[in-house]
Amino acid sequence: MNKQSNVYTIIYIIVMVVVVGAALAFTALGLKSRQQENINADKMKQILASVHITPAKDSVTVDFDRYITRSLIVNSLGEELPGNAFDINTAEEAKKPVDQRALPVYECTLAPGDVKYIVPVNGAGLWGPIWGYVAIDSDGSTVYGAYFAHQGETPGLGAEIEKPAFSDQFEGKHMFKDDKFLPVAVMKAGQVPTNGEDYVDGISGGTITSKGVGSMIDNCIGAYSMFLKTLSENQTR
Repeated sequence: MNKQSNVYTIIYIIVMVVVVGAALAFTALGLKSRQQENINADKMKQILASVHITPAKDSVTVDFDRYITRSLIVNSLGEELPGNAFDINTAEEAKKPVDQRALPVYECTLAPGDVKYIVPVNGAGLWGPIWGYVAIDSDGSTVYGAYFAHQGETPGLGAEIEKPAFSDQFEGKHMFKDDKFLPVAVMKAGQVPTNGEDYVDGISGGTITSKGVGSMIDNCIGAYSMFLKTLSENQTR
């Protein structure tokens, strides 16, 4: 075949596309399990970060299995559902009506008798998704710790939600006041909420992202209010 002809060029291009495509597909398939392992490890690290645990790179799974002594799924009534909590797509669940959600809970035992309950939160910032995990004491109300992350918020502004200076403000805040569920509010510095709930200062210059954090806490943790109330009632018995 004439290598200078258009037919040869077209056949050559087709063959190269097929060969390269097959090679990429084979490589992606071969790396899929490793990629999933990395995704799972990152999720475990984020969950543990909400209870102030920073595992070494090679001990994430070990530490997760050590501290996360139980995981479960509940509905908005606090009733346990079947399934694997770790496999729940919490971003998709957060978009559903509250009474249709499958809500993961991670029970973390830091020491004998010292149990925390970690719940995921998902929402929207200025430029994309924001998410995190909030750890609550066994009283069902007091925040023990929080971790927040984002996909593309502005560095130095909305991206500050991932810094301890912001998330540490949530420690010691309460989700219930006078037996009424009142999620922690995120307020502009110098302002206070009007209905008495606990609050933290938002990010200076990151108003929309701060409001996004407040909204996702209200939307997501609000769905757990019956479960959290049950924890409180069990502790007082």
